[in-house]
Amino acid sequence: MTSTSSADDKSVAGDSIPPKCVVIEVHVGELKQLFDAIDPSPFRDRDLDPKAEEFIVGWAKDLPREAPLALVVNLDREAGLPDEAVVLRDAIHEFFRHRAETQRQRLRELFRVGRTSLMIGLVALAAAIALGDFLATLLRGSRIGEIARESLTIGGWVSMWRPLEVFLYDWWPIRNEARLSDRLAVMPIRIKYANAIGPDAWRADWPAVSPIGQRRTIEAQPGPLNRAS
Repeated sequence: MTSTSSADDKSVAGDSIPPKCVVIEVHVGELKQLFDAIDPSPFRDRDLDPKAEEFIVGWAKDLPREAPLALVVNLDREAGLPDEAVVLRDAIHEFFRHRAETQRQRLRELFRVGRTSLMIGLVALAAAIALGDFLATLLRGSRIGEIARESLTIGGWVSMWRPLEVFLYDWWPIRNEARLSDRLAVMPIRIKYANAIGPDAWRADWPAVSPIGQRRTIEAQPGPLNRAS
């Protein structure tokens, strides 16, 4: 995926959006509003703000499952640093890649619990049936023996409730969440700028300093950074 920005058109920056993409649009005053303010991670590893995540994921869930997605961020300021669209794209993609992996870890853990629950349930069911048959034989001709056998059989099948719930119902919503995150982790991302604020508004926004520019500044400083002993 290539990041494109027209030299003559400074109102947009970021990825080109294919015609068949279904566009998700968000509107913010500053890019930093998209990210969790208390997350101390570097820009590309920062989590999305929970409300921004909920908005993007909720919109994507309402769209056809196979439709390619794209994100357009309508920003209430002029263009700032030349690489801010790339930084934004990398941060959002990394967040949803991590989200997809987290969902798959949940799925693996759920299947592990399901397998353990299945083993326990089968043992409990077999024991209940065997005990019920034993009591029915021991109390042959008695109504109590039949009641005991039926009760134990019902209890044995109830012990199978948890594994059946896991393997029939619980796993597929988590798998769908992981697949949705995979789609969001590769979607084109584009910024549309407005001129509502002055041309230096980007200086107060995220990222305040370009990671590329910051690295070059540090490399250009002469001499060691450690204090002489």
